[in-house]
Amino acid sequence: MALADKDGEAEADQQTSQPEVEQHGTKVLMLGALGVVYGDIGTSPIYAFREALHASGEAVSRSDVLGVLSLIVWALTIIVTIKYVAFVIRADNKGEGGTLSLMALARSAYPKGSKYILAIGLCGASLFFGDSIITPAVSVLSAVEGLEVVTPAFTPYVVPITLVILAMLFAVQRFGSGRVAVVFGPIMAVWFLSLGATGLVHLLDDPSVLLAINPYYALYYLATTPTGAFVTVGAVFLAVTGAEALYVDLGHFGRRPIVLAWFWIVFPCLLLCYFGQGAFVISHGGKPHNPFFQMMPEWALVPMVALATAATVIASQAVISGAFSLTRQAVQLNLLPRIEVQHTSEMQSGQIYMPRVNLLLALAVMLLVVGFGSSSSLASAYGISVTGEMLMTTVLLFVVMRWLWKWQLAGALALAVLFGVIDAGFFSANVVKFFEGGWVSISVACLMGLVMWTWIRGSRYLFEKTRRNEVPLDFLAANLLKKKPQVVAGTAIFLTSDPLSAPTALMHSLKHYKVLHEQNVILSVVTAPQPTVPDSERVKMEVINDLFMRVKLTFGYMEQPNIPRALAICRKQGWKFDIMTTSFFLSRRSLKTSPNSGMPLWQDKLFIGLARTAADATEYFQIPTGRVVEIGTQVAI
Repeated sequence: MALADKDGEAEADQQTSQPEVEQHGTKVLMLGALGVVYGDIGTSPIYAFREALHASGEAVSRSDVLGVLSLIVWALTIIVTIKYVAFVIRADNKGEGGTLSLMALARSAYPKGSKYILAIGLCGASLFFGDSIITPAVSVLSAVEGLEVVTPAFTPYVVPITLVILAMLFAVQRFGSGRVAVVFGPIMAVWFLSLGATGLVHLLDDPSVLLAINPYYALYYLATTPTGAFVTVGAVFLAVTGAEALYVDLGHFGRRPIVLAWFWIVFPCLLLCYFGQGAFVISHGGKPHNPFFQMMPEWALVPMVALATAATVIASQAVISGAFSLTRQAVQLNLLPRIEVQHTSEMQSGQIYMPRVNLLLALAVMLLVVGFGSSSSLASAYGISVTGEMLMTTVLLFVVMRWLWKWQLAGALALAVLFGVIDAGFFSANVVKFFEGGWVSISVACLMGLVMWTWIRGSRYLFEKTRRNEVPLDFLAANLLKKKPQVVAGTAIFLTSDPLSAPTALMHSLKHYKVLHEQNVILSVVTAPQPTVPDSERVKMEVINDLFMRVKLTFGYMEQPNIPRALAICRKQGWKFDIMTTSFFLSRRSLKTSPNSGMPLWQDKLFIGLARTAADATEYFQIPTGRVVEIGTQVAI
């Protein structure tokens, strides 16, 4: 009986310890989410309320403050809480989020509209790149401008200090975010608690600002000041920039920690900070030009500037990491040429560094800081790309709700229209700032869209042209079996994108060497419409005859292809793969322009230029260089 009691106690202890472990894990992930997911939206209070008030004029009235506050409160509630937290992050693709993940999910759910969904996904991804160069610039610059509140003597040094901080930020990217990620969460936790505490203190200056919770004040403001309100709405949107990060970083933290962090910490602290700024402005006659820093006590001003700078650097880090991740997804989905990827962690495959992308981002961000000179000027460039990306997300979400979740048309359409009208309203309010700086993000987005469209179109034309000139693989394999050339020992693996045709490298090998290996593998690598692929689904083998075998390797769009490691799985299926007796044959194409390509000459040249910048296939597929034979061919596209 005593033994049974002990067993029962042990079982009870085990059952109670499991939730404790899960709870502990959730808390750690929540802390991490504060540092990565909410970095951008968490630094918006530095400039969002200020810019929205400036749109109303030099001196603002009580009704202006209540109207702006009400607009911010309901923007955070509808866009972030309802749209993203309640719906968008439920549309995960095997646990991963982001524009391209949602695009892949929508294409698999509704194959008939695949072309249109691809176009929408390309627009969304292009707009994200436009956003990724502005976020670091406006965030860090707005924080450093707090020094001007300490003393105007710092004014000439704001831009140089910002450039130094940004240079350091981009320089440390090669070490990986993992080494500094440990401190990201605690710093942002202190930041959010400081926002909430400061806002709560100044809320007592005029508690009546809580009336802004009533949407009447937002509607009244829009109705009574139609011209100024349109500009104000564009500035109000600054309060919700960063909402896309909830979905982009879904795979890193999971839905539950992101949702809990929003409701327990981020949302309450943001509201308190905005209400505190509103009460401070009203109690000081509606004239403060930088309320966030001006409402700080003197003793806390310098520490808050330092904390704000750290928070904006963290926010910038999240966007830069997002740009790396999105670029890798685009490469895997064949939307961009191969780009060098360096893994900065042996434990986390998502921690990557792309030297070329990092350099381009650094140059673009620093040019923006020098060109615009202030966060107020940069705020005009902010918003168009983000609102456009959110609009694309709404369209893709409708496809997922209707065809994947099997919602009734009326329900899916009603929700999509609600989100779409709000997104379109914010987009329209930001479009008017095109000539004030909005052209920057749109130009970057258009450039990235053109690059991706050219790569997709050129790759398709190249594939079709080479396929017309190639010999069917089954036909060649049957003839070679009947009339064998000189056969040598070992295995030859020929990489190709078309497993039904004889690879160019194989044809040139037969033509020049006049020999054939005793085992020949036609290898193709494809990307699945999901972030990861289990090893059980990685390899598909097909024996053609005694000499030839066809192998297809499948990787997820979030995975870095490793061909030797994947081929090792073939041993379980009967093929004794030995890399020391294997040679990999790759075809290196030299592309030339052709008047019959089907593309304009300028696009031909752009595609050829992109192809020349592609990373070496040997490194990209992680093949040992000593086992590779490259055969060059010329192709007129």
